[in-house]
Amino acid sequence: MRALLTAGALSLAFTLFLTPLFIRLFTRLGWGQFIRDDGPKSHHVKRGTPTMGGIIFILGTLFGYFGATLLLSDERPTASGLLVLFMMVGLGLVGFIDDFLKTHKKQSLGLGGWAKILGQTVVAAAFALLALQFPNEQGATPASTKISFIRDLPLDFMVFGTVIGVIVYVIWIVLLTTATSNAVNVTDGLDGLASGASILAIGSFVIIGFWQFNQSCFSENLNPSDAYRCYDVRDPLDLAIVATAIVGAVIGFLWWNTNPAHIYMGDTGSLALGGALAALAIVSQTELLLLLIGALFVIETGSVIVQRAYFKATGGKRIFLMSPIHHHFELKGWAEVTIVVRFWIIAGGFVAAGVGAFYFEWLQS
Repeated sequence: MRALLTAGALSLAFTLFLTPLFIRLFTRLGWGQFIRDDGPKSHHVKRGTPTMGGIIFILGTLFGYFGATLLLSDERPTASGLLVLFMMVGLGLVGFIDDFLKTHKKQSLGLGGWAKILGQTVVAAAFALLALQFPNEQGATPASTKISFIRDLPLDFMVFGTVIGVIVYVIWIVLLTTATSNAVNVTDGLDGLASGASILAIGSFVIIGFWQFNQSCFSENLNPSDAYRCYDVRDPLDLAIVATAIVGAVIGFLWWNTNPAHIYMGDTGSLALGGALAALAIVSQTELLLLLIGALFVIETGSVIVQRAYFKATGGKRIFLMSPIHHHFELKGWAEVTIVVRFWIIAGGFVAAGVGAFYFEWLQS
């Protein structure tokens, strides 16, 4: 518990108090936001606002996590926690390259679509292979080759054989990671929208990880009567700690990112948060539950897919005034703050439903 509180406090303090220094640094470096000409006209006043703010909360997360786990004698970094950070930093680097090209070229297009997907694929594939290593004393690795919902399901990719099974497993992790990271990236279109929604979604893994720790199959204090419904997640408490560090860092960043934003997270931040969210779901064995916990991101991405499909099928007609769907409501005259707060409420409702489903499954088991 001390590590949880320390990680959150350290990361929160880092981003809350140091973000103004980074804003001045990024402004001096010329890392300003570029705005699409075909977007809402109200966004043109945001042109030039410092971007790449994801760097700040990535550093804040690392500071909070390692500060808590290295300063406190009862906790040490684990393979699972380090893998989540690997995914976060790796996808953050892909986003940084994209953001840097935008600011360098002084236009709103950075990496090409396929180049960005390639970067996400490389990071996710490396994560997938590493997550099958580092078994603990009981032989549990950070991830398994099974598809999971609230715990691992009987659907195991190894049914295809060792080599093919691992290949299919890696493809599954890559698809899950690219979908999640791009979904958060699509949602990052209004001041504080992706930040607040990510706090809620990633915050759910603080609860999930801590509950799994208290009901761990590897705990010496496990009640024999509960052994049939325990969780065989490798490092649940450390997952809760890293999730707390991320939440604390993004809360501190949100202070400066809320409307009117003084800094934007950029692709550096949105891809990093999406990667961390996917990694937490994978190593906590709650992959399919992510559809409920991150439902707002699913809705945002779905609105883009539906819009494009309908546009092509009807020869140019649109369902929404603009996609993603938050821009639709903006063009209908809703205030930006109103959209953000209402979308936060929607995100919170889905997160509550996801955590509730997690706990309900334990009661029923």
